[in-house]
Amino acid sequence: MTSQAAPSPQNLDQKLPRVGGAYAYYVLAVLMVVYVFNFIDRSILTILGPFIAKDLGLSDGQLGLLSGTVFALFYGLFGLALGRLADSWVRTWTIALGLSVWSGMTALSGFATSFGALAMARVGVGVGEASASPAAYSLISDWFPKQRRATALAIYSSGIYVGAGLSLMVSGLIVEGWQKAYAGGGAPLGLVGWQAAFLIIGIPGLLLALLVLTLKEPPRGLADGIISTAPREPHPFRKTLAELGTVLPPFTIINLRRAGASPGIVRANILAMIGIIAIAITMTIWTDSLVPAEKLKVLATLGGIALTSNAVQWASMAVGIYGLVSWAQSLSVRDKPLHALTWKTPAFLQTVAAGTLISFMSYAVGAWIYIYAFRNLGATPAAAGLWLGAGSALGGLVGTSLGGIIGDGWRKRSPSGRLKLSFLAATLTFPISVFAYWTDTLNSFFIAILFINLIGTFWLAGVTTSMQDMVLPRMRGTAGAMFFLGTTMLGLGNGPYVIGLISDITGDLQFAIRCTFIAAPVVWTLLILAIRGLPAAESSALARARAAGEPV
Repeated sequence: MTSQAAPSPQNLDQKLPRVGGAYAYYVLAVLMVVYVFNFIDRSILTILGPFIAKDLGLSDGQLGLLSGTVFALFYGLFGLALGRLADSWVRTWTIALGLSVWSGMTALSGFATSFGALAMARVGVGVGEASASPAAYSLISDWFPKQRRATALAIYSSGIYVGAGLSLMVSGLIVEGWQKAYAGGGAPLGLVGWQAAFLIIGIPGLLLALLVLTLKEPPRGLADGIISTAPREPHPFRKTLAELGTVLPPFTIINLRRAGASPGIVRANILAMIGIIAIAITMTIWTDSLVPAEKLKVLATLGGIALTSNAVQWASMAVGIYGLVSWAQSLSVRDKPLHALTWKTPAFLQTVAAGTLISFMSYAVGAWIYIYAFRNLGATPAAAGLWLGAGSALGGLVGTSLGGIIGDGWRKRSPSGRLKLSFLAATLTFPISVFAYWTDTLNSFFIAILFINLIGTFWLAGVTTSMQDMVLPRMRGTAGAMFFLGTTMLGLGNGPYVIGLISDITGDLQFAIRCTFIAAPVVWTLLILAIRGLPAAESSALARARAAGEPV
């Protein structure tokens, strides 16, 4: 790949809309709606969980697997490959294809009649959704100048909370309305309320994909004046499959050898695999021993060995973590500049780790918040869906957007201003969260959740924009995929499961949720370290990339 500096990127093509202009905001609006659909489909299990568990006979641990691990593993691993695709192919096509896949799989979830069938559908949703944000981050960074990038990414990211909120509200209304309409039987195709909700929510995404295809594709690096002159990848899907081989065993070792990895790197990979397998087996035995026999679900038997929900969880995490290790090793051989600006940059890793832990807490609580209100505080399904959904949508929309605007303003006074705002948000929401899960008053709980969504979401724009600013334009899709690997595979993949596991062990969902607060001090520490290291990491990025072999 080669790049060249462009003194006036806005004038490179008179037919191309202006960077930061009206068309850029139109693209941003469309991408935000895509992200809303992304999180409606992702979060739908939050409110449908109790109905699914009743009909399919699932435990809290199995619900945690469906809400987190099953989705997150494939989202995370495929996200790395699709992030590289976003860096080498047409980003609008990548998003439209993924949107079609995840919307179709959401609709197909409505026909599931077993844990296995629903799990397979959630795998499809995870693979499809993995395409969206890495490509969207890259597109937005090319349509908006650096000084307004946090605001733009914040507006896009508000789709998380709008989507999650609408999912709660719409899903609850669909289920309740369907049950009333067909209380005496005769439902179309014999579907129950939760199955109808999957179908009704999944189908509109297929139409949105057609709109995404009409968006213009800007040159990479347009807003930064570092324009890529590399030709479009002629075989994008072949390249994507090859990229998957860097994270999926046993192809990982084969790909390392093909890339020219030294024998030492290959040996380290094999030792890492052995160590990760040993840890996964130990964690499975330990967690199985903690869960009461009546709640320990055996999903299948393999060679006389019972495969429990815990075995699936830790096997999934083992595959994901090993894939991450292998991918990092592969990058160190075949893309040294990218490896230097990500894996060898402490501030980048600290930022990603902080976002991962915040997401762990958010996903953990978010997956169970409706069930908690219903089970512990006596909320009705309609009230919980309405107030929690409205609080998420309104609070998240305002909080995330304000976080971007304030973060951009703070950055003018301090290079680490955006991360300082993320730190402030992470600390201020802690006492509110403690209050929310100690109060026994439903209305107080709803109000606290509104403020958590309003203030707590200030962190997102600072973390995501700082991460993008520490790499070169041609690396943004992959950097975004790394971030989402952490937030999804480790955050979403473990958060709901951990709460479900502790709830199964103790029989106390409230206690299980409170346990997640332990991660807060670690988040604060990571953000403080990232704040200190970001100025040097950002200012030296181009020089370090050149030193690693980047032709810029």
